[in-house]
Amino acid sequence: MTQPVTRPSFLIGLIGAGIGGSLTPAMHEREGQQLGLQYVYRRIDLEALKLDASALPELLTAAERMGFNGLNITYPCKQSIIPLLDDLSDDARALGAVNTVLLKDGKRIGHNTDWSGFARAFKQGLPDVSLERVVQLGAGGAGAAVAHAALTMGARTLTVFDVDANRAAALAAELQARFPDATVTGGDARPETLADTLAQANGLIHATPTGMAKLPGLPLPAELLHRNLWVADIVYFPIRTALLEAAEAAGCRTFSGGGMAVYQAVDAFRIFTGMEPDADRMFAFFQTLLAQ
Repeated sequence: MTQPVTRPSFLIGLIGAGIGGSLTPAMHEREGQQLGLQYVYRRIDLEALKLDASALPELLTAAERMGFNGLNITYPCKQSIIPLLDDLSDDARALGAVNTVLLKDGKRIGHNTDWSGFARAFKQGLPDVSLERVVQLGAGGAGAAVAHAALTMGARTLTVFDVDANRAAALAAELQARFPDATVTGGDARPETLADTLAQANGLIHATPTGMAKLPGLPLPAELLHRNLWVADIVYFPIRTALLEAAEAAGCRTFSGGGMAVYQAVDAFRIFTGMEPDADRMFAFFQTLLAQ
């Protein structure tokens, strides 16, 4: 009697707050189906569960007991999860932020695919722009990743601003040590400092939650945007944020968070499964999801 062919199966989760609109689960599940896998991806929404990051130890243990193969980690847990892991990839260790956790052989191994996803998408979306003088808003987990990406791609001067000036200064110091050939500083909290720095900048990277569907609005006054500035946003839900609309109105070249969303998922899928996903196919499916 012929034995039925058993397809490899994967159970993956996403831990974060307010993740009901995330397109990552659908992207993973669709690519898993295309590769002949049994692939289930579940949201673990802290907001819906009325929990916060202090529940991470309990959630990680529960995921292991239920046989999860891996977890994606998003706001506000990318840094607070690190003490709960057994090991980190070199990138995650350098960045101090994790967005992908492989659960295998009783070990929790943290990775960061945000930086590689952003870099790959940026090179496609804004391939010929100057990285001479770049301003970044946001110094959290995602901010650490995209700043690392910007410097890896050749940014010469990077100024990081954050609502927490100490956090901006700390990230700038870490980046300066890692990229000694560049100039990395933490901008102070005064509005005039941001205005002066942006006036001389070639590009702006936005890496805060402002502009997400649950946190609408602009992360800075629209009048600070000028036509000699390119603007890259990591927010992708909605894909056209208030910042991108204001930037386009000011004559800026823009880059949405969609590419980073896809390519971080591509890299995470590879870590979870050990298989190479079709990046173009995942990007095309992402576009159909946005259109729905």
